[in-house]
Amino acid sequence: MSVNEAALPHVEELCVRADELGVLVEEVGGATLIDAGLEAAGGYQAGVIITRICLGGLGDAGLTYMPVRGLALPAVWVSTDQPALACLASQLAGWRINVDGYTAIGSGPARALAKKPKKLYQRLGYEDQAEIAIIVLESQKKPTASVLSFIAEACGVDVVNLYAVLVPTNSLAGLVQISGRVVETGIHKLETLGLDPARVRQGFGVAPIAPLHPSPEVCMGRSNDAILYGGTTHYVVSGDEELEDLVNKAPSTTSRDYGRPFIEIYEAAGRDFYKIDPGLFAPAQITVTSAETGKVYLAGGVNEEVLLRSFGLSK
Repeated sequence: MSVNEAALPHVEELCVRADELGVLVEEVGGATLIDAGLEAAGGYQAGVIITRICLGGLGDAGLTYMPVRGLALPAVWVSTDQPALACLASQLAGWRINVDGYTAIGSGPARALAKKPKKLYQRLGYEDQAEIAIIVLESQKKPTASVLSFIAEACGVDVVNLYAVLVPTNSLAGLVQISGRVVETGIHKLETLGLDPARVRQGFGVAPIAPLHPSPEVCMGRSNDAILYGGTTHYVVSGDEELEDLVNKAPSTTSRDYGRPFIEIYEAAGRDFYKIDPGLFAPAQITVTSAETGKVYLAGGVNEEVLLRSFGLSK
């Protein structure tokens, strides 16, 4: 099962529907670059398709709304029946790219070819041998030919077989695909607490989509809050061992830094992500059902007050 090959139809859809979806497609150094929010307008629909790409074609996503104190906030839902591969082997933003002064956070199927990070793929026991590579770049700049050549080489593919999707944080498509990481965020947190991701059979989640703002920093804060204070997830897991304890430790509510908009937490930490409690990075609410016993474990909850304050909607 190749996450790159499974995601390719969604990349092709972006290219075929480029005008309709508000994206720009061009060739850079032989690679195909799809701009979904830098010079292009992008939008909700492009964000949904990019979420499917990030999931390696092994999940689905769509638009909905989330009721919060009488408001109907736009939201994205995500589901997958291959959560370990879709979320950890593909969607996880696990590739920090820094080449010739260009920086980006890389996610999506290409990570499986480059094995970023290597230990994760060893734990998953997964390897992709596709001849095409698809990467999603969260950056405020367009990658150069040398950057794309570096990515292709790291993936072991010809640069002409590389597809790069560019989604700045301060773009609507970017905000959609960040909220579309709600299921992955929960699985990653459960894994760090000791749950074998292979035990997770299915995953479903919903998170509000943060309001667009011209500032990348404001969008960074709001998009984090969308998951930390508004994200809800549901998982079906094999076995029942330690599930109650794991779930109780998993939501963002357990973090010492919980309770303020992320931008305030970031400022208090001296703008140093490494000084922020890693336990904060989790959905607001996590529900896990044991496939064997039928027991359901629930922890956390949506924090409407902080969410609305972050989104600029508090009265």
